Amino acid sequence: MLSNFTGGADIENGNFKVGIGFATGRRNFQKVLKTNIFNWLESGLVQNRRISLNLFVAYDLAYQKTKSTDYTRIPKDIADQINGKYFISNSSIRDEIEDLIKHRVITPEESKLVFGKGYAAKRNAVLYFAIQSKMDYLIFLDDDEYPMAVTNTRKKAIWSGQYVLSNHLKYITRADITHGLHCGYISPIPQIEFNEILKEDTFRLFIEAISNDIIKWEKIKSVMADGGITYADTGILMHDEAEEVPEINHAKFISGANLCINLTDLTRLFPFYNPPGARGEDTFLSTCLSDRIVLRVPSYTFHDGFSTYKHLLDGVLPTTLKPILANDDQIITRFFRACIGWARYKPLLLYITDSQGYNEKISMIQKQLEASLPAVCDYFNYPDFMNVLVELKRYHKKVKQHHHDFLETQRIWSRIMEHLSSLE
Repeated sequence: MLSNFTGGADIENGNFKVGIGFATGRRNFQKVLKTNIFNWLESGLVQNRRISLNLFVAYDLAYQKTKSTDYTRIPKDIADQINGKYFISNSSIRDEIEDLIKHRVITPEESKLVFGKGYAAKRNAVLYFAIQSKMDYLIFLDDDEYPMAVTNTRKKAIWSGQYVLSNHLKYITRADITHGLHCGYISPIPQIEFNEILKEDTFRLFIEAISNDIIKWEKIKSVMADGGITYADTGILMHDEAEEVPEINHAKFISGANLCINLTDLTRLFPFYNPPGARGEDTFLSTCLSDRIVLRVPSYTFHDGFSTYKHLLDGVLPTTLKPILANDDQIITRFFRACIGWARYKPLLLYITDSQGYNEKISMIQKQLEASLPAVCDYFNYPDFMNVLVELKRYHKKVKQHHHDFLETQRIWSRIMEHLSSLE
């Protein structure tokens, strides 16, 4: 049974405003946006006069050397389907920071924690502008995820469309957060043929050292056996009810996209945070949600992690998906970068969820990496994998500072929320 939630706009009887947020830097953003807007049109959301759909795009021009018009120049027939468009550049973020400083809400140094660099900062900017614009709800979508699900129940790829936004709006009135599921190329771990160089037990030791509490080896092994592809669960696709997300080791794990946040009570909101140069902003938000209602909704998005299935957006549906093989430099590099990212956020995650046992656990993880990394380097012929241990040790030394910054970001955000509430 779902917990009671007292907040939320009256979707059945009243009008409400929905923000759709992207933190993007990819050239194919317009194509992804077009697909999603037509999905909202098909689902009936666009035609519903009680629902105001508003786009919030925080864009990064440096990521793929794009220009602002790659995001802002939306064709008229597409733009006419939504009610409002907000494009968040670095200069517009600076303007808001200056205003907050002027009103003595935050200091210049504090602004760097909330609106500085990285994905967490971009998501905070989207969240801030959506709140400032009086949105009732905000859904985050990714520019490499598409509103569709893929299964392999008949040993072939079977595709189905997904009404992602509609499904979130069905449940967000009774929750603080709703989050959906992901299929496709979610895991960066390639398919591996274990041998004398890299044995299964050794690789398992490596993955368990750097992963979080919801990444279980048996699940990873199953995904690897499927070529590194995560297929949608047909049981979930056919089950039309949301479920409460369980708390595992002081965290209700969510994802950064296919994620909807209830904005109707600003006192219940948390900001995103990640250590400098790391990811995990969704994981760290997960650790703040013990007394929040978090629901998993039965909606999938297809994650095109290697940007190789853009033709899906043109209606071309393959009957088989290519496996992620460990014989491609791009795949190995992506896996290496993911491992570096995991190593950078693992110390803080451990510290937040188990400060008493932190030293013992971090010491054990270092020993696991020392034992497994030489074989990983040899198997991939990629000596740089040893930097995973280097980065873990570096972020371990900074863990208390990062924990201070994590808590400070929440305190600063609370002041910003009080300021925005005072303007109503």
